[in-house]
Amino acid sequence: MNQTIARSRHTTIALLLALLMVATRFHHFGSATHLPDASLAVFFLGGFYLRRSALFGLYLAEAALIDFLAITLGGVSDWCVTPAYAFLIPTYASLWLGGVWYASRHRMEWRTLAPFFGAVLLGVLVAFLIANASFYLLSGYFPEMSWTEYASRVAAYFPPYASAAVAYIALAAVLHVFVTYAGPRPQGT
Repeated sequence: MNQTIARSRHTTIALLLALLMVATRFHHFGSATHLPDASLAVFFLGGFYLRRSALFGLYLAEAALIDFLAITLGGVSDWCVTPAYAFLIPTYASLWLGGVWYASRHRMEWRTLAPFFGAVLLGVLVAFLIANASFYLLSGYFPEMSWTEYASRVAAYFPPYASAAVAYIALAAVLHVFVTYAGPRPQGT
């Protein structure tokens, strides 16, 4: 592929992912009027398509800026901004690295679906565990609550947490297949 075209696609994907985060990050689970947060998917897809750690850092900065604006200007509660907030770095890194890992295995073949689903599900599960365990340990909100009680309460949040990320990533996968097969073909094939 022409180097200029490759750079243009890379830039387009990077900007689309940044815009997706801007459009969805203000409302974590979504509602009838707001799409659910796509940040988890943005980090997985960023790892898959972009891979560069500098872009990972830029997406982290974007997420922090959006959170700051949501809290200071948008009236969103700052309840989740505790010392555990720093653990969003490894939370999102688990997804980014899952995307990078799968990118090296990706082929337009059915047999790569198992590693794809494994990378997505493991990335989302690890992200959930890091985010919630750090919040339990560092937020200061649960000094009297046992791990068992906390886990049973938090478990109810995993389905919406995972389903939004999986839905965005699945939609991106469908778009990827469509663009791959509907795109221009080299001459003489």
